[in-house]
Amino acid sequence: MSELVTGEAVALELRPARLPSRALAVLLDLVAAVAVYVAVTIAVVVSTASLDDAAQTALSIATFVLVLVGGPIAVETLSHGRSLGKMACGLRVVRDDGGPIRFRHALVRGLIGVVEILMTFGVVACIASFVSARGRRLGDVFAGTLVVRERIPVARTGSCRLPRPGWRGGSRSSTCLRCPMGCGSPCVST
Repeated sequence: MSELVTGEAVALELRPARLPSRALAVLLDLVAAVAVYVAVTIAVVVSTASLDDAAQTALSIATFVLVLVGGPIAVETLSHGRSLGKMACGLRVVRDDGGPIRFRHALVRGLIGVVEILMTFGVVACIASFVSARGRRLGDVFAGTLVVRERIPVARTGSCRLPRPGWRGGSRSSTCLRCPMGCGSPCVST
């Protein structure tokens, strides 16, 4: 666990995401971005067939920058640090103090991610994540962010203590059928 201290001096126990879950999230994000990029490129090529080569080249560069660079920045900004891949893997990008990221953070992460992930095929990001104590890549270091796990696996224990619905302090001999928390064990009434 990593303790982050908020501006109000509250220690947050957040689990930093490690390389395998982050790599899977990036892979899912790249698959989605490339699919959108291919669809937009086909639409641009079909609609600009009558333009000269310079205009087509300019539009293809603008499409690349808009979809593969601007898209992830916009998605992380609007979803407060959760892209499609991060949602699927249960991850979120937060500031160093545990708060939600803003446009500035997403912009720095996205621009450095072009070099770190797209141009080097993720090699620089993997090396930076291995060397960092909290698994941060260079974009996270420069933006002042951290990728954390939102979903934490629940340990299966013998029983859990939950009050029965409608229980008003009567006999404790009856038990509920199954735990509503999903642990699969019988609940013990409190």
